[in-house]
Amino acid sequence: MTQAPEEFRAAVAALRSVRTRPEVTLEPIKAPQRLAPWAFALAAETTGPDDVPATGRLVLLHDPDGHDGWDGVFRLVVYLRAELDPELATDPFLPAVGWSWLTDALDASGASWTALGGTVTGTSSARFGDISGPSRTDDVELRASWTPTSAELEPHGEAFSQTLAHYAGLPPVGVTAFGQRRG
Repeated sequence: MTQAPEEFRAAVAALRSVRTRPEVTLEPIKAPQRLAPWAFALAAETTGPDDVPATGRLVLLHDPDGHDGWDGVFRLVVYLRAELDPELATDPFLPAVGWSWLTDALDASGASWTALGGTVTGTSSARFGDISGPSRTDDVELRASWTPTSAELEPHGEAFSQTLAHYAGLPPVGVTAFGQRRG
C-alpha cells in the first residue's frame, strides 16, 4: 500500500472510515488482482428480521490512466445477496425496487457518480441428492458498478451499507419494526 498512488490511498482511507449502522459489519478482504493496477475490497454482512442473512462486497478499482468505460480513474463494484420470502421472490416489481434501493441510497448519502449500471436478479433454487436441504430457497442479487467523481468515498460506502440493510429487510435507522399480526 505504501507504493500505491496517493489518490488511491486517500480513497481507501475514506472507505475504511465508513460508519455503518450497528447491524452491519464491514471488513477488508482480499481484492481482485487483475481488474485494475490497484484494488481494495470490503465484505459486508448483516441479518435482518426473522434471521434473514444478507452479504455483500464493495470493490474499489483504480487505474491512474483511467478507462473509457469507467469515465474516470476509479470504479466501485458492488455485489449484494439476500434471502427472500417466497412471496417476494415472485413480485414483478422486485428488480425495480431492488435497483431503487441503490440509487436512493446513493442520492441520500450525497454520493456523486457517473456511469452507473447493473442488474437485479431473483433466483430460486432446490437442492437434491447428497446436498439436499430446504425444499426451496429464494434470493435476490444486486450487481452494480459506477464511477465516483472524487476520492471522497465515505458517501459511497455509506450508500453500500444502507443498500445492504434494505436487502436484508432492516427498517430505517430509528424505526422499530413491529411483528406481523397473526389471526
